Amino acid sequence: LFLSTFTLAVSAGAVLLLPFSIISNEILLSFPQNYYIQWLNGSLIHGLWNLASLFSNLCLFVLMPFAFFFLESEGFAGLKKGIRARILETLVMLILLALLILGIVWVASALIDNDAASMESLYDLWEFYLPYLYSCISLMGCLLLLLCTPVGLSRMFTVMGQLLVKPTILEDLDEQMYIITLEEEAIQRRLNGLSSTVEYQTAELERELEKVKSKKTNLERRKKASAWERNLVYPAVMILLLIETSISVFLVALNILYLLVDETAMPKGSGGPGIGNASLSTFGFVGAALEIILIFYLMVSSVVGFYSLRFFENFTPRKDDTTMTKIIGNCVSILVLSSALPVMSRTLGITRFDLLGDFGRFNWLGNFYIVLSYNLLFAIMTTLCLVRKFTSAVREELLKALGLDKLHLSNNPRDSETKPSANGHQKTL
Repeated sequence: LFLSTFTLAVSAGAVLLLPFSIISNEILLSFPQNYYIQWLNGSLIHGLWNLASLFSNLCLFVLMPFAFFFLESEGFAGLKKGIRARILETLVMLILLALLILGIVWVASALIDNDAASMESLYDLWEFYLPYLYSCISLMGCLLLLLCTPVGLSRMFTVMGQLLVKPTILEDLDEQMYIITLEEEAIQRRLNGLSSTVEYQTAELERELEKVKSKKTNLERRKKASAWERNLVYPAVMILLLIETSISVFLVALNILYLLVDETAMPKGSGGPGIGNASLSTFGFVGAALEIILIFYLMVSSVVGFYSLRFFENFTPRKDDTTMTKIIGNCVSILVLSSALPVMSRTLGITRFDLLGDFGRFNWLGNFYIVLSYNLLFAIMTTLCLVRKFTSAVREELLKALGLDKLHLSNNPRDSETKPSANGHQKTL
Protein backbone atom coordinates (compact mmCIF):
# COMPACT_ATOMS: atom_id res chain seq x y z
CA LEU A 1 0.00 0.00 0.00
CA PHE A 2 2.87 2.40 0.78
CA LEU A 3 4.55 1.57 -2.53
CA SER A 4 1.30 2.20 -4.41
CA THR A 5 0.87 5.53 -2.60
CA PHE A 6 4.42 6.54 -3.52
CA THR A 7 3.74 5.59 -7.16
CA LEU A 8 0.64 7.77 -7.23
CA ALA A 9 2.70 10.64 -5.77
CA VAL A 10 5.26 10.19 -8.57
CA SER A 11 2.41 10.20 -11.11
CA ALA A 12 1.08 13.46 -9.68
CA GLY A 13 4.59 14.93 -9.82
CA ALA A 14 5.00 13.92 -13.46
CA VAL A 15 1.67 15.60 -14.31
CA LEU A 16 2.32 18.79 -12.32
CA LEU A 17 5.91 19.26 -13.48
CA LEU A 18 5.02 20.44 -16.99
CA PRO A 19 2.62 23.20 -15.79
CA PHE A 20 5.19 24.17 -13.14
CA SER A 21 7.87 24.51 -15.82
CA ILE A 22 5.62 26.65 -18.02
CA ILE A 23 4.70 28.95 -15.10
CA SER A 24 8.36 29.21 -14.04
CA ASN A 25 9.38 30.25 -17.55
CA GLU A 26 6.76 33.03 -17.67
CA ILE A 27 7.69 34.28 -14.18
CA LEU A 28 11.39 34.46 -15.09
CA LEU A 29 10.48 36.39 -18.23
CA SER A 30 8.27 38.81 -16.29
CA PHE A 31 10.79 39.42 -13.46
CA PRO A 32 14.26 38.75 -14.87
CA GLN A 33 16.19 40.79 -12.27
CA ASN A 34 14.13 40.00 -9.18
CA TYR A 35 16.36 38.71 -6.36
CA TYR A 36 13.65 36.59 -4.72
CA ILE A 37 13.11 34.32 -7.73
CA GLN A 38 16.74 33.67 -8.63
CA TRP A 39 16.40 30.15 -7.22
CA LEU A 40 13.86 29.44 -9.99
CA ASN A 41 16.30 28.68 -12.80
CA GLY A 42 16.91 26.20 -15.58
CA SER A 43 19.16 24.02 -13.45
CA LEU A 44 16.37 23.45 -10.90
CA ILE A 45 13.78 22.61 -13.57
CA HIS A 46 16.23 20.30 -15.36
CA GLY A 47 17.01 18.51 -12.09
CA LEU A 48 13.32 18.07 -11.31
CA TRP A 49 12.70 16.51 -14.73
CA ASN A 50 15.61 14.12 -14.15
CA LEU A 51 14.19 13.17 -10.74
CA ALA A 52 10.74 12.62 -12.24
CA SER A 53 12.27 10.35 -14.88
CA LEU A 54 14.36 8.50 -12.27
CA PHE A 55 11.45 7.87 -9.89
CA SER A 56 9.16 6.90 -12.78
CA ASN A 57 11.70 4.27 -13.84
CA LEU A 58 12.11 3.14 -10.23
CA CYS A 59 8.37 2.74 -9.67
CA LEU A 60 7.70 1.13 -13.03
CA PHE A 61 10.55 -1.38 -13.08
CA VAL A 62 11.30 -2.01 -9.38
CA LEU A 63 8.70 -0.93 -6.82
CA MET A 64 5.48 -2.01 -8.51
CA PRO A 65 6.84 -5.42 -9.67
CA PHE A 66 8.21 -5.87 -6.13
CA ALA A 67 4.76 -5.07 -4.66
CA PHE A 68 3.02 -7.51 -7.00
CA PHE A 69 5.47 -10.38 -6.45
CA PHE A 70 5.54 -9.77 -2.70
CA LEU A 71 1.75 -9.95 -2.63
CA GLU A 72 1.82 -13.30 -4.44
CA SER A 73 4.84 -14.79 -2.63
CA GLU A 74 4.70 -17.37 0.13
CA GLY A 75 8.39 -18.16 0.65
CA PHE A 76 10.53 -20.97 -0.74
CA ALA A 77 9.90 -24.53 0.39
CA GLY A 78 12.09 -25.51 3.31
CA LEU A 79 12.50 -21.97 4.64
CA LYS A 80 10.79 -20.60 7.70
CA LYS A 81 7.60 -18.81 6.72
CA GLY A 82 7.59 -15.09 7.33
CA ILE A 83 8.40 -11.68 5.90
CA ARG A 84 12.05 -12.51 5.22
CA ALA A 85 11.19 -15.62 3.19
CA ARG A 86 8.66 -13.66 1.14
CA ILE A 87 11.12 -10.82 0.50
CA LEU A 88 13.77 -13.35 -0.58
CA GLU A 89 11.41 -15.00 -3.04
CA THR A 90 10.34 -11.59 -4.36
CA LEU A 91 13.95 -10.49 -4.94
CA VAL A 92 14.73 -13.73 -6.78
CA MET A 93 11.66 -13.23 -8.98
CA LEU A 94 12.71 -9.64 -9.73
CA ILE A 95 16.23 -10.75 -10.74
CA LEU A 96 14.80 -13.45 -13.02
CA LEU A 97 12.38 -10.93 -14.55
CA ALA A 98 15.21 -8.44 -15.18
CA LEU A 99 17.29 -11.16 -16.85
CA LEU A 100 14.30 -12.14 -18.98
CA ILE A 101 13.69 -8.55 -20.19
CA LEU A 102 17.41 -8.02 -20.81
CA GLY A 103 17.56 -11.22 -22.85
CA ILE A 104 14.51 -10.25 -24.91
CA VAL A 105 15.96 -6.81 -25.72
CA TRP A 106 19.35 -8.38 -26.49
CA VAL A 107 17.83 -10.84 -28.96
CA ALA A 108 15.65 -8.11 -30.52
CA SER A 109 18.69 -5.86 -30.92
CA ALA A 110 20.67 -8.69 -32.53
CA LEU A 111 17.86 -9.41 -34.98
CA ILE A 112 17.15 -5.78 -35.93
CA ASP A 113 20.55 -4.07 -35.77
CA ASN A 114 23.36 -6.62 -35.52
CA ASP A 115 26.50 -4.51 -35.25
CA ALA A 116 29.19 -4.03 -32.61
CA ALA A 117 28.05 -0.56 -31.55
CA SER A 118 24.47 -1.58 -30.79
CA MET A 119 25.56 -4.68 -28.89
CA GLU A 120 28.10 -2.77 -26.82
CA SER A 121 25.56 -0.09 -25.99
CA LEU A 122 23.50 -2.69 -24.15
CA TYR A 123 26.31 -3.03 -21.62
CA ASP A 124 25.75 0.60 -20.60
CA LEU A 125 22.58 0.09 -18.59
CA TRP A 126 22.31 3.57 -17.06
CA GLU A 127 23.06 5.74 -20.09
CA PHE A 128 21.44 3.67 -22.84
CA TYR A 129 19.48 0.62 -21.75
CA LEU A 130 17.11 2.16 -19.17
CA PRO A 131 16.37 5.33 -21.23
CA TYR A 132 15.78 3.15 -24.30
CA LEU A 133 13.46 0.83 -22.37
CA TYR A 134 11.64 3.81 -20.87
CA SER A 135 11.34 5.28 -24.35
CA CYS A 136 9.49 2.13 -25.45
CA ILE A 137 7.23 2.35 -22.38
CA SER A 138 6.57 6.01 -23.15
CA LEU A 139 5.63 5.16 -26.73
CA MET A 140 3.17 2.55 -25.41
CA GLY A 141 1.78 5.16 -22.99
CA CYS A 142 1.32 7.66 -25.83
CA LEU A 143 -0.49 5.02 -27.90
CA LEU A 144 -2.72 4.29 -24.89
CA LEU A 145 -3.40 8.03 -24.54
CA LEU A 146 -4.26 8.10 -28.25
CA LEU A 147 -7.04 5.60 -27.51
CA CYS A 148 -8.19 7.03 -24.17
CA THR A 149 -8.15 10.78 -24.71
CA PRO A 150 -10.59 11.06 -27.70
CA VAL A 151 -13.01 8.73 -25.91
CA GLY A 152 -12.59 10.71 -22.69
CA LEU A 153 -13.15 14.05 -24.44
CA SER A 154 -16.56 12.87 -25.66
CA ARG A 155 -17.31 11.04 -22.41
CA MET A 156 -16.66 14.17 -20.30
CA PHE A 157 -20.00 15.64 -21.39
CA THR A 158 -21.84 12.59 -20.02
CA VAL A 159 -19.83 12.56 -16.78
CA MET A 160 -20.44 16.25 -16.10
CA GLY A 161 -24.10 15.77 -16.98
CA GLN A 162 -24.32 13.12 -14.24
CA LEU A 163 -22.57 15.33 -11.68
CA LEU A 164 -24.51 18.53 -12.39
CA VAL A 165 -28.22 19.27 -12.21
CA LYS A 166 -29.81 19.54 -15.65
CA PRO A 167 -32.32 22.30 -16.51
CA THR A 168 -35.98 21.37 -16.14
CA ILE A 169 -37.40 22.19 -19.55
CA LEU A 170 -41.00 21.03 -20.14
CA GLU A 171 -40.70 18.70 -17.15
CA ASP A 172 -42.94 18.35 -14.11
CA LEU A 173 -40.70 17.15 -11.26
CA ASP A 174 -43.61 16.84 -8.82
CA GLU A 175 -45.42 14.44 -11.16
CA GLN A 176 -42.24 12.39 -11.66
CA MET A 177 -41.71 12.24 -7.89
CA TYR A 178 -45.29 11.05 -7.41
CA ILE A 179 -44.87 8.31 -10.04
CA ILE A 180 -41.53 7.12 -8.69
CA THR A 181 -42.91 7.04 -5.13
CA LEU A 182 -45.85 4.87 -6.23
CA GLU A 183 -43.45 2.59 -8.08
CA GLU A 184 -41.24 2.25 -5.00
CA GLU A 185 -44.25 1.41 -2.79
CA ALA A 186 -45.50 -1.17 -5.31
CA ILE A 187 -42.12 -2.96 -5.43
CA GLN A 188 -41.87 -2.84 -1.63
CA ARG A 189 -45.33 -4.46 -1.27
CA ARG A 190 -44.35 -7.19 -3.73
CA LEU A 191 -41.18 -7.82 -1.73
CA ASN A 192 -43.14 -8.06 1.53
CA GLY A 193 -45.60 -10.47 -0.06
CA LEU A 194 -42.93 -12.87 -1.35
CA SER A 195 -41.64 -15.66 0.82
CA SER A 196 -37.90 -15.88 1.48
CA THR A 197 -37.71 -19.20 -0.34
CA VAL A 198 -38.13 -17.57 -3.76
CA GLU A 199 -34.58 -16.24 -3.89
CA TYR A 200 -34.44 -15.39 -7.62
CA GLN A 201 -37.54 -13.18 -7.60
CA THR A 202 -36.47 -11.55 -4.34
CA ALA A 203 -33.02 -10.65 -5.70
CA GLU A 204 -34.54 -9.27 -8.91
CA LEU A 205 -37.03 -7.12 -7.02
CA GLU A 206 -34.29 -5.84 -4.73
CA ARG A 207 -32.26 -4.75 -7.76
CA GLU A 208 -35.33 -2.96 -9.17
CA LEU A 209 -35.89 -1.29 -5.81
CA GLU A 210 -32.29 -0.03 -5.73
CA LYS A 211 -32.68 1.47 -9.21
CA VAL A 212 -35.94 3.17 -8.24
CA LYS A 213 -34.36 4.58 -5.06
CA SER A 214 -31.43 5.90 -7.10
CA LYS A 215 -33.84 7.63 -9.51
CA LYS A 216 -35.77 9.08 -6.57
CA THR A 217 -32.56 10.46 -5.03
CA ASN A 218 -31.65 12.15 -8.33
CA LEU A 219 -35.13 13.66 -8.63
CA GLU A 220 -34.97 14.97 -5.07
CA ARG A 221 -31.60 16.56 -5.80
CA ARG A 222 -32.94 18.20 -8.97
CA LYS A 223 -35.97 19.47 -7.07
CA LYS A 224 -33.86 21.01 -4.27
CA ALA A 225 -31.39 22.66 -6.67
CA SER A 226 -31.66 26.42 -7.08
CA ALA A 227 -32.65 28.08 -10.34
CA TRP A 228 -29.09 29.40 -10.82
CA GLU A 229 -27.64 25.91 -10.47
CA ARG A 230 -30.17 24.42 -12.89
CA ASN A 231 -30.29 27.09 -15.57
CA LEU A 232 -26.81 28.65 -15.48
CA VAL A 233 -24.16 26.22 -14.17
CA TYR A 234 -25.03 23.27 -16.41
CA PRO A 235 -25.07 25.20 -19.74
CA ALA A 236 -21.93 27.14 -18.75
CA VAL A 237 -19.99 23.94 -17.97
CA MET A 238 -21.12 22.27 -21.19
CA ILE A 239 -20.12 25.30 -23.26
CA LEU A 240 -16.76 25.43 -21.46
CA LEU A 241 -16.10 21.75 -22.21
CA LEU A 242 -17.03 22.27 -25.85
CA ILE A 243 -14.70 25.30 -26.12
CA GLU A 244 -11.76 23.44 -24.54
CA THR A 245 -12.26 20.43 -26.80
CA SER A 246 -12.53 22.64 -29.89
CA ILE A 247 -9.35 24.52 -28.94
CA SER A 248 -7.51 21.22 -28.46
CA VAL A 249 -8.53 19.97 -31.91
CA PHE A 250 -7.68 23.37 -33.45
CA LEU A 251 -4.19 23.36 -31.89
CA VAL A 252 -3.56 19.83 -33.16
CA ALA A 253 -4.68 20.82 -36.68
CA LEU A 254 -2.40 23.88 -36.49
CA ASN A 255 0.48 21.68 -35.35
CA ILE A 256 -0.06 19.38 -38.36
CA LEU A 257 0.37 22.40 -40.66
CA TYR A 258 3.51 23.44 -38.78
CA LEU A 259 4.92 19.92 -39.15
CA LEU A 260 4.35 19.99 -42.89
CA VAL A 261 5.94 23.44 -43.31
CA ASP A 262 8.56 23.91 -40.58
CA GLU A 263 11.08 21.33 -39.30
CA THR A 264 11.47 23.14 -35.96
CA ALA A 265 7.96 22.00 -34.97
CA MET A 266 9.31 18.49 -34.43
CA PRO A 267 9.61 17.52 -30.73
CA LYS A 268 13.33 16.77 -30.90
CA GLY A 269 13.99 16.97 -27.18
CA SER A 270 15.93 19.59 -25.26
CA GLY A 271 16.83 21.82 -28.17
CA GLY A 272 14.83 24.90 -27.15
CA PRO A 273 15.99 28.28 -25.93
CA GLY A 274 15.96 27.18 -22.29
CA ILE A 275 14.09 28.37 -19.20
CA GLY A 276 13.59 32.12 -18.92
CA ASN A 277 14.94 33.07 -22.37
CA ALA A 278 11.80 33.10 -24.53
CA SER A 279 8.07 32.75 -24.04
CA LEU A 280 6.58 29.35 -24.79
CA SER A 281 3.34 30.87 -26.09
CA THR A 282 2.56 33.44 -28.76
CA PHE A 283 0.08 35.18 -26.43
CA GLY A 284 2.43 35.37 -23.44
CA PHE A 285 1.10 34.70 -19.96
CA VAL A 286 -2.50 34.26 -21.18
CA GLY A 287 -1.44 31.63 -23.70
CA ALA A 288 0.63 29.84 -21.05
CA ALA A 289 -2.40 29.74 -18.72
CA LEU A 290 -4.50 28.32 -21.57
CA GLU A 291 -1.87 25.63 -22.19
CA ILE A 292 -1.92 24.64 -18.51
CA ILE A 293 -5.72 24.39 -18.50
CA LEU A 294 -5.65 22.23 -21.65
CA ILE A 295 -2.96 19.95 -20.18
CA PHE A 296 -5.02 19.29 -17.05
CA TYR A 297 -8.14 18.84 -19.19
CA LEU A 298 -6.39 16.26 -21.36
CA MET A 299 -5.15 14.38 -18.29
CA VAL A 300 -8.63 14.19 -16.73
CA SER A 301 -10.12 13.20 -20.08
CA SER A 302 -7.52 10.48 -20.58
CA VAL A 303 -8.29 8.96 -17.16
CA VAL A 304 -12.05 9.11 -17.85
CA GLY A 305 -11.50 7.58 -21.28
CA PHE A 306 -9.24 4.87 -19.84
CA TYR A 307 -11.96 3.63 -17.50
CA SER A 308 -14.61 4.05 -20.23
CA LEU A 309 -12.90 1.63 -22.61
CA ARG A 310 -14.62 -1.74 -22.71
CA PHE A 311 -11.39 -3.61 -21.95
CA PHE A 312 -10.75 -1.59 -18.73
CA GLU A 313 -14.32 -1.19 -17.46
CA ASN A 314 -13.91 -3.91 -14.83
CA PHE A 315 -10.59 -2.32 -13.84
CA THR A 316 -12.31 0.65 -12.16
CA PRO A 317 -11.58 0.81 -8.41
CA ARG A 318 -14.63 0.70 -6.14
CA LYS A 319 -14.93 1.57 -2.50
CA ASP A 320 -14.48 -1.46 -0.18
CA ASP A 321 -14.47 -3.76 -3.21
CA THR A 322 -10.99 -3.48 -4.77
CA THR A 323 -8.28 -6.11 -4.39
CA MET A 324 -4.67 -5.12 -3.78
CA THR A 325 -3.66 -6.57 -7.15
CA LYS A 326 -6.17 -4.32 -8.89
CA ILE A 327 -4.87 -1.32 -6.91
CA ILE A 328 -1.32 -2.06 -8.10
CA GLY A 329 -2.56 -2.37 -11.69
CA ASN A 330 -4.39 0.96 -11.44
CA CYS A 331 -1.28 2.67 -10.03
CA VAL A 332 0.86 1.32 -12.89
CA SER A 333 -1.70 2.43 -15.49
CA ILE A 334 -1.95 5.96 -14.06
CA LEU A 335 1.86 6.17 -13.86
CA VAL A 336 2.18 5.22 -17.54
CA LEU A 337 -0.52 7.73 -18.55
CA SER A 338 0.95 10.57 -16.47
CA SER A 339 4.50 9.90 -17.68
CA ALA A 340 3.36 9.96 -21.30
CA LEU A 341 1.23 13.11 -20.86
CA PRO A 342 4.14 15.61 -21.22
CA VAL A 343 5.34 13.74 -24.32
CA MET A 344 1.84 13.75 -25.83
CA SER A 345 1.37 17.46 -25.07
CA ARG A 346 4.63 18.30 -26.85
CA THR A 347 3.93 15.93 -29.75
CA LEU A 348 0.44 17.36 -30.36
CA GLY A 349 1.68 20.95 -30.16
CA ILE A 350 -0.42 21.80 -27.07
CA THR A 351 2.78 23.31 -25.66
CA ARG A 352 6.11 24.22 -27.25
CA PHE A 353 8.05 23.40 -24.09
CA ASP A 354 11.01 21.25 -25.11
CA LEU A 355 11.31 18.30 -22.78
CA LEU A 356 14.23 18.36 -20.38
CA GLY A 357 16.10 15.52 -18.73
CA ASP A 358 15.54 11.89 -19.56
CA PHE A 359 11.97 12.63 -20.69
CA GLY A 360 13.37 14.23 -23.84
CA ARG A 361 15.67 11.37 -24.81
CA PHE A 362 13.16 9.43 -26.87
CA ASN A 363 14.26 8.09 -30.24
CA TRP A 364 10.81 8.04 -31.82
CA LEU A 365 10.27 11.80 -31.23
CA GLY A 366 12.64 12.52 -34.11
CA ASN A 367 10.68 10.38 -36.58
CA PHE A 368 8.60 12.69 -38.77
CA TYR A 369 6.15 10.02 -39.95
CA ILE A 370 5.38 8.77 -36.40
CA VAL A 371 4.76 12.30 -35.10
CA LEU A 372 2.63 13.30 -38.09
CA SER A 373 0.59 10.09 -37.97
CA TYR A 374 0.04 10.58 -34.23
CA ASN A 375 -1.32 14.09 -34.77
CA LEU A 376 -3.56 13.01 -37.65
CA LEU A 377 -4.98 10.06 -35.75
CA PHE A 378 -5.67 12.17 -32.65
CA ALA A 379 -7.49 14.87 -34.65
CA ILE A 380 -9.54 12.36 -36.66
CA MET A 381 -10.48 10.15 -33.68
CA THR A 382 -11.44 13.13 -31.49
CA THR A 383 -13.60 14.60 -34.25
CA LEU A 384 -15.33 11.27 -34.91
CA CYS A 385 -15.99 10.68 -31.19
CA LEU A 386 -17.51 14.15 -30.80
CA VAL A 387 -19.64 13.84 -33.95
CA ARG A 388 -20.88 10.44 -32.83
CA LYS A 389 -21.61 11.84 -29.36
CA PHE A 390 -23.65 14.83 -30.50
CA THR A 391 -25.47 13.06 -33.34
CA SER A 392 -26.41 9.86 -31.51
CA ALA A 393 -29.85 11.16 -30.44
CA VAL A 394 -30.64 12.41 -33.95
CA ARG A 395 -29.43 9.13 -35.46
CA GLU A 396 -31.62 7.07 -33.14
CA GLU A 397 -34.69 9.19 -33.95
CA LEU A 398 -34.05 8.79 -37.68
CA LEU A 399 -33.77 5.02 -37.26
CA LYS A 400 -37.06 4.98 -35.36
CA ALA A 401 -38.75 7.12 -38.00
CA LEU A 402 -37.58 4.79 -40.76
CA GLY A 403 -38.54 1.70 -38.78
CA LEU A 404 -34.95 0.43 -38.68
CA ASP A 405 -34.54 0.56 -34.90
CA LYS A 406 -35.39 -3.18 -34.64
CA LEU A 407 -32.41 -4.13 -36.78
CA HIS A 408 -29.88 -3.22 -34.04
CA LEU A 409 -27.98 -0.79 -36.26
CA SER A 410 -26.78 1.25 -33.29
CA ASN A 411 -23.20 0.65 -32.22
CA ASN A 412 -23.85 1.54 -28.62
CA PRO A 413 -23.30 -1.60 -26.51
CA ARG A 414 -25.65 -0.29 -23.84
CA ASP A 415 -28.59 -0.28 -26.27
CA SER A 416 -28.75 -4.06 -26.12
CA GLU A 417 -29.07 -4.10 -22.34
CA THR A 418 -32.34 -4.31 -20.49
CA LYS A 419 -34.12 -1.01 -19.95
CA PRO A 420 -36.70 -0.34 -17.22
CA SER A 421 -40.14 0.64 -18.42
CA ALA A 422 -42.51 3.05 -16.73
CA ASN A 423 -44.25 0.37 -14.64
CA GLY A 424 -41.01 -1.04 -13.21
CA HIS A 425 -40.85 -4.18 -15.34
CA GLN A 426 -37.92 -5.02 -17.63
CA LYS A 427 -38.19 -4.92 -21.40
CA THR A 428 -35.45 -6.46 -23.53
CA LEU A 429 -34.76 -5.05 -26.98
